[in-house]
Amino acid sequence: MYYSSKRRGEDGITAVIDFLLSNARLVLGVSGAAMLGIATLAVKRLIERAGRPPDEKPENKMTGSWEELSLVSVSPKLLHKGIEGVVVKQIAAATKKAELSQPIPLPSPELQQCDDDPPQRRKRMDLCELTFADHLQQYYRTRVCLTAEEVSVAQQQALDIATEIQAFLRSKHPDMPLGDMTLAGSLLDDLQVVKADHACLIVPLQLESSLWTAIAGEDTFLGHPQYCMVRRENLEYFPRGRSYWDRHLLGGYLSSRLVSEQLGKAVMESMNWPSLTGTLECEVRPVLGSPELKLEIRGLSQSRYDSAECFYIIILPTVRLGEMTLTAQREITGSYDYVWYQSLYTSETTKLATLDKMDSGSEVRRKCLKTLKAVCRNCPALRKLNGSHLSNVILHISEKETDWSESAFADRFQQVITELIGYLETGILPSYFKPNVNLFQGFTDDDIDEMGFMLYCAVTESEILLV
Repeated sequence: MYYSSKRRGEDGITAVIDFLLSNARLVLGVSGAAMLGIATLAVKRLIERAGRPPDEKPENKMTGSWEELSLVSVSPKLLHKGIEGVVVKQIAAATKKAELSQPIPLPSPELQQCDDDPPQRRKRMDLCELTFADHLQQYYRTRVCLTAEEVSVAQQQALDIATEIQAFLRSKHPDMPLGDMTLAGSLLDDLQVVKADHACLIVPLQLESSLWTAIAGEDTFLGHPQYCMVRRENLEYFPRGRSYWDRHLLGGYLSSRLVSEQLGKAVMESMNWPSLTGTLECEVRPVLGSPELKLEIRGLSQSRYDSAECFYIIILPTVRLGEMTLTAQREITGSYDYVWYQSLYTSETTKLATLDKMDSGSEVRRKCLKTLKAVCRNCPALRKLNGSHLSNVILHISEKETDWSESAFADRFQQVITELIGYLETGILPSYFKPNVNLFQGFTDDDIDEMGFMLYCAVTESEILLV
């Protein structure tokens, strides 16, 4: 048909489709017509693409794909119930408008009595009548926040394990210059959401300031602003052996890999974990085969955890030189054995807390961050967005937005979603403290498409993120 008469063929198929749609409600009813509308729209799109000349290239490919998917999603990877609800709701609304011109049959008294909603269904319908701001507040109270008891139990468990590890290291390796292990991360800063399931233990390495110098990532051949190196200085006056950490040198630089390996052998492989399990009344065991120094804890006492849920503790060797705090995170730095990672987590959380205090202590920025972290954690399409991404978006918005009152919570939440879409379209999210760092650097095109599509749907139907 395409070779003989392309235009005639298109008109014929269009006439058939229009005839089906115009008579669908008489045969299938409203719900059947809605589903047929979705199917026929997909068929029309496929026919139009098949008839398009090869040299025809549609513009705005990425943006167009998100808009098209918001009508009909043909990717099984992106078919979520929330998104399908948006599509069916739009088509049902359109068919409902078409039905207004026809008389509506009144249901019989017997049928109306049978269709009375049960109490649970009526309760759900009442919840649907809430505004988005009310729904968001309810989501924050019931799905985001942790109880004080849950946080206290997790913090105490992490501190007890830190005390045992530190006592073991001081008894078995008294010559190793280490500072006191401290708890750090979102669990300590009241930024952990959904459930308390992880914590960080900082192991500070005590380095002589006259023998070691931190080199910023911009000044290294790597060129990565967050990849730093620790160089050994004054070797002509203080030869190797003056510092305990000289045994971990690689080409004149302190090796993060060698430091992690030594702590791994001393802690993960040498400690008597069955004995520690009996002392702490919970099962503690190292996670082997991971690039991180990670412990797994099961069966926390006095908490709502069951034996199947786990609490993880990550041990981070840390170097503090001047104003720089460097950590050995091989899961980030990869195969660079002598590279340390400069985390900006402390700067980001401190800045958010400072801005919230300036706004009469409303803490809407932190509230918005915690809600978005819970949304990304519960939504498979958004799980690659972590707290660092969300914190930097909020900090960027704070530069131009002044209203962070409690009444503006819903508006700021939706504004973050809109800003995220803009950053995803460009593929660049600059760090607030280091603008030359692109926080989206590790994302693939598929990751960006998937996250962008989900957020694009949430612009018009924000409730799909709160399912």
